[in-house]
Amino acid sequence: MRQDYDAYAPRYDRETSIYERAMLGGGRAWACSQARGEVLEVAIGTGRNLPFYPQVSRVTGVELSPAMLTRARARAGELGRQVQLVEGDAQALPFRDAAFDTVVCTLGLSSIPDDRVAVAEMHRVLRRGGHVVLLGHVASPHLPLRGLQLLLERFPAAVGTRRPADRQTRQVVPLLRAAGFTVLYRGHTRGGIVERVTATR
Repeated sequence: MRQDYDAYAPRYDRETSIYERAMLGGGRAWACSQARGEVLEVAIGTGRNLPFYPQVSRVTGVELSPAMLTRARARAGELGRQVQLVEGDAQALPFRDAAFDTVVCTLGLSSIPDDRVAVAEMHRVLRRGGHVVLLGHVASPHLPLRGLQLLLERFPAAVGTRRPADRQTRQVVPLLRAAGFTVLYRGHTRGGIVERVTATR
């Protein structure tokens, strides 16, 4: 996966911006507006969320791909934003227990091989009463849309995408509940494909 995302990094911003215009709307701004205190962003990628965090938030970002992190550092510099950027695996976060007040993950969970373990790690590094904020695509309740999602999962080249493997038909809320989170908010847009979730530890 590190090799795949290092290779994807040069075109990530261009391709993701197209997806965002069509699918996310103000999703990034919504997710970052929920952040409070010490914030960890899991799978920070090229740092596309950085412009949206409240200035009072102290942000740490973790990312598997060094090439993605290079672009995130450049973006942070352009914004004049102090951010701690760490290379690491979402399935084994390199942070102590109860280190953060908020964990944010946007468009990242579906690309992590074991999302169950990643969510458990988010729970571990959150303080009691802390919040996790997730934005991403999940399985649509509408069969035609879910069929397209399955096609994207299994045959990405057939539908014109060269992105690394991405699971479109997962469900997040059961993972959160299994890890011990209490779900506070769940909303859907774009035919149920895009989901916004907040939960507390």
